[in-house]
Amino acid sequence: MNYKFILSKIDHTLLKPEASEKDVLTIVSESIEFGTASACIPPCYIKRARQEFGEKARLCAVAGFPNGYNGTEVKVFESGKAVEDGADEVDVVINVGKFKSGDYFFVENELKGIRRITEGKILKVIVETALLSDEEILTSGKIVTQSGANYIKTSTGFSTRGATLKDVELFKQSIGKNVRIKAAGGIRTFESAEAFLEAGADRIGASALVPYYKNLMERRII
Repeated sequence: MNYKFILSKIDHTLLKPEASEKDVLTIVSESIEFGTASACIPPCYIKRARQEFGEKARLCAVAGFPNGYNGTEVKVFESGKAVEDGADEVDVVINVGKFKSGDYFFVENELKGIRRITEGKILKVIVETALLSDEEILTSGKIVTQSGANYIKTSTGFSTRGATLKDVELFKQSIGKNVRIKAAGGIRTFESAEAFLEAGADRIGASALVPYYKNLMERRII
């Protein structure tokens, strides 16, 4: 198994509400040390992390997290503020309630507004597949494609379940060629991460894999 390749696809994540500044800066430091794709952290710490680590860090903020039902203006402002503070990437949650109400115009329009404010940065859209039917997952892929976002993402990690391989398969059927897939939620082993990458995901959101890798190193297994 190519551990370093898998690490390069991981958004090393800490989004627990009780995470302290010290905890968050440790995550960013580990992201740099182990070469992960980014450090995904609460938006309130983006500016501090950028000040501490400069351009060595690749920083990802969340917006409308974890429920997605903030007003559009709030989510646009939050996303723009994250970029202003130094975020390279933004992971935003769709308004799941509006989506399930069939108001696809609202959802797409909101995402387009967020895309405009984050232009030039990576935008990932969390659709929370745990709350969607298979047909809705397929529809979400089309909406995310039309919005101009870079990624569609399975989960916040705060709902009833995380990512499944079936989610990835459904995404692949509905997204355009310019949209990639991020699997997140419940991915705790390198074997699982590898399976998602082989299934078609390009990013993995995970909090457990860097500690798992460090443990393997300490035990001299790798």
